Amino acid sequence: MAEAVSPTVARRRVRLALREAREAAELTQQQVADQMEWSLSKVIRIENGDVSIAPNDLRPLLGYLGIKDKSVVSALLIDARTARTRQRQAWYQKPQMRELLSDPYRKLIEYEAEATAIRYFSINFFPGPMQLPAYSEALFRPFGDEIPEEKVQVLLEARRLRREALLSRAGSVELFVLLDESVLMRTIGGLQVFTDQLRETHRLATSSVIKLRMIRFDSDLPMSNNATFDLLSLDTQDAEGMLLYRENGLTDEVVETQSSTRRHRSRYDKLWQETVHESDTIDFVQARIRTLEAAAIDRRQKPQ
Repeated sequence: MAEAVSPTVARRRVRLALREAREAAELTQQQVADQMEWSLSKVIRIENGDVSIAPNDLRPLLGYLGIKDKSVVSALLIDARTARTRQRQAWYQKPQMRELLSDPYRKLIEYEAEATAIRYFSINFFPGPMQLPAYSEALFRPFGDEIPEEKVQVLLEARRLRREALLSRAGSVELFVLLDESVLMRTIGGLQVFTDQLRETHRLATSSVIKLRMIRFDSDLPMSNNATFDLLSLDTQDAEGMLLYRENGLTDEVVETQSSTRRHRSRYDKLWQETVHESDTIDFVQARIRTLEAAAIDRRQKPQ
């Protein structure tokens, strides 16, 4: 009996197989649309994973793309049927979330629920699922003149729900967190908010919910060649089963090309091996907490 897969993984298998077959046949999306008598937007949405494809549409498309092996066709048809069962009432698919969250961000949330391992690399702030609400709010508030209040509230709620969903899977998903030392030094939100965030990070690390390492300021690793990203492993551990999410504050994207995911995984593993070990990183976080607690006491004792 075949191992059951989630609708998310099944839909991803189908769309990647279709895209790879189209590219191998040197066909454009417009050519596929014309042959199938579809709109171009339908082909794009299927390949992007925005919609699933009906089995009745999939069978003739596979023939046109040259996929005729019976076992392959059968497996893809099963995946297509599985993908059609995806629940559309997930919290991130509700109208307000769909309106205000980007498509890549919603895909990230969906894939987080299926990931077997997630590798976070951050040079500016704690990764989203690690953030306490006050810390998240402190990140958004300075840009209040650019982001409508309604969207800020949706983003904060999404970050809270992401955190709850991911931490509820502790033990079934490995979380690797690689931070630049600046993340642990920059007091975002002020002393109290940031100290609470450090305490939560320390708790997650000491309880083995996350594996935490730090890149020191005096490291000679090539930080300038890296940017913040999340690397998710899904049903397999190789490049074919990985996807990359990255954002720069203005735009975000999900990248699934094997050359890119493989390169980021290789770079991540290299950095992980050459940075401060988990136990030393935890000690650094604890020392930082003590320093900030002392600073808070000193501030309260100073005459106004």
